[in-house]
Amino acid sequence: MADQRRRDPLAWGVILIVLGAIFLFHNMDIGIWDFSARLWPLILIFWGGWKLYFGLKDRNENSKNIREKK
Repeated sequence: MADQRRRDPLAWGVILIVLGAIFLFHNMDIGIWDFSARLWPLILIFWGGWKLYFGLKDRNENSKNIREKK
């Protein structure tokens, strides 16, 4: 349950940053849709790196907890 509470604010933080960036680019007359259409694969790369990092971190913590219980 604590893990879920930790991720919820993080998700909202990312959402707010993305929305803020969209509005900022719009106000600066930068075509955000053209920009994002060219760079959308970066989102997949960052998301994959994020999942890999936290997946390995959780796996290491779980194996550490199992070793400590023995």
